[in-house]
Amino acid sequence: MREGEDILASARVMVVGCGALGNEVLKNLALCGVGHLVCVDFDKVEKGNLTRSVLFRETDAESGRFKVDVVKERLLELRPGIDVSVVNGDIACDVGLGLIGDMDVLVACVDNRWARFMINRHCIRMNRPWVDGGIALSEGTVRVFEPGRNCYACSLGPDGLNELGRRVSCANVIRNAMKNVSAATTSISASIAGAVQAGEVLKLLAGGSVLVDRMFYFDTDVPEAGVALFGAYDEDCPEHEAWGAVESSSLGLDSTVEDLQGLSGDGVELHLRDDCFVDYVVDRDTGKRHVVMAPGRKVAEAVKEALHKNDMELSGFYQNEYRCIGGDFPYRHLTLGELGIPRDDVLRLSYGGRMHFVRMR
Repeated sequence: MREGEDILASARVMVVGCGALGNEVLKNLALCGVGHLVCVDFDKVEKGNLTRSVLFRETDAESGRFKVDVVKERLLELRPGIDVSVVNGDIACDVGLGLIGDMDVLVACVDNRWARFMINRHCIRMNRPWVDGGIALSEGTVRVFEPGRNCYACSLGPDGLNELGRRVSCANVIRNAMKNVSAATTSISASIAGAVQAGEVLKLLAGGSVLVDRMFYFDTDVPEAGVALFGAYDEDCPEHEAWGAVESSSLGLDSTVEDLQGLSGDGVELHLRDDCFVDYVVDRDTGKRHVVMAPGRKVAEAVKEALHKNDMELSGFYQNEYRCIGGDFPYRHLTLGELGIPRDDVLRLSYGGRMHFVRMR
């Protein structure tokens, strides 16, 4: 028993999504003795969360607290001494690959395909397994993905890939159920799925999993539960990009593009991993330039703010973007943080005739 306890105490698990399902998984892992938890979410607690999330209170919703801050506080109350850290942001762009590489297992408690798609991409790059869970009213599913064995992107198919951006949250499920005069049982579904997910995490930490290439499913309305074969791995899938050995560095968010160029006498190119950097946009009608200097994901917000400040309108625009930052990049004073790179990221750099994967401090 001592060996099992030691494994759990030293284990590092990241839980992405701190809603109904995330609450259950985090509570279970804390009570089971997992020593280090990382919680990722960007939402605030709302009153609609209170009927299906065990860690949230009415005062949290009234004060508009972020979910990650609340779950950290409650987990420490539940099990003093546990190490809990939080990332108040989006798994797609605000979580560094270095932090993901530090984890033993990731757990997806998210409500949309795009987030799962990005978790799958990050885990393949950093060679980490992840446990996926999904709930809808009385139903739920749990799957386990391991790089080289099965792939979430491969399992989607053409229709699933077309719907990647669609977001269907528990709140939307409940609203739809109310319209159809159906009982919302999300809290029960979250309890079941969250227990199975936590169980699969413990198995992965011990060296294996039952649900790789399989899917656990249940429906409490029937009631019915079972395990079905469910795996997909296409050798030609472009998502199977496993990154190489990660090198350490002294680079941080405050390091500049100029600092990058000092790494090698051969010239260095930084390949932005899942985004771009935009210095300006061009008004589609007038041809006028508007400076934004922002990561691609923040361009629309930056343009809207600039237009509001100058009392202007813009029907559409083209953006000038950089996906590769090299020696000819004109803004060498910009920091990695200003380029939109998250803390603890792994930089993909090319110099000396090969690709390097460099961990930020």
